[in-house]
Amino acid sequence: MDRRELLKMIVAATGAAMVGLPALASAKLPAATPSAGFSEAEVATLDEIAETILPRTRTPGAKDAATGAFMARFVSDCYTAQQQATFRAGLADIDKRAGGHFVALTQEARTQLLRTLDAQARKRAVEVSETGTAEGSKAMLHPFTMIKQLAIFGLFTSKPGATEVLKYVAVPGRYDGDMAYTPGTPAWATS
Repeated sequence: MDRRELLKMIVAATGAAMVGLPALASAKLPAATPSAGFSEAEVATLDEIAETILPRTRTPGAKDAATGAFMARFVSDCYTAQQQATFRAGLADIDKRAGGHFVALTQEARTQLLRTLDAQARKRAVEVSETGTAEGSKAMLHPFTMIKQLAIFGLFTSKPGATEVLKYVAVPGRYDGDMAYTPGTPAWATS
């Protein structure tokens, strides 16, 4: 499976709610550090999970963007206590399913485990409000959906993601509604 195909599947699977997005919209996140209530081992596991989802190819992968530290900071700063508990339980469940440590698995075993979790997450439907958050007090995204969303968000909002994976224009030029498109060209990222 190539990176482009994987990204299409991820976007299709997580097109629903982005947990914590309203909190992000109201505040700027501080620099991501492992000290956000997660141990260095947990941040390393998050890095490996994110790298399995978004591996390095001819462009940077999730580990190049320090996505694990970003995820730890985002969960600590933007998630509610219930969302944090769900996220942490999901992370512990991944290690448990891996036989103790996700990082000890081979690349093929990691991919297979995450595909299994992704299939389970797709079966869980959650109603989404207009703000992109889960509806109802008991509605909660599958923990793997939360992890996957943050991996994608962390990579594509990072400097390597915005400048090396996407095409980056700091100040966009004029509007061109009929711009020629060449298949395979990266999407645009602007600040």
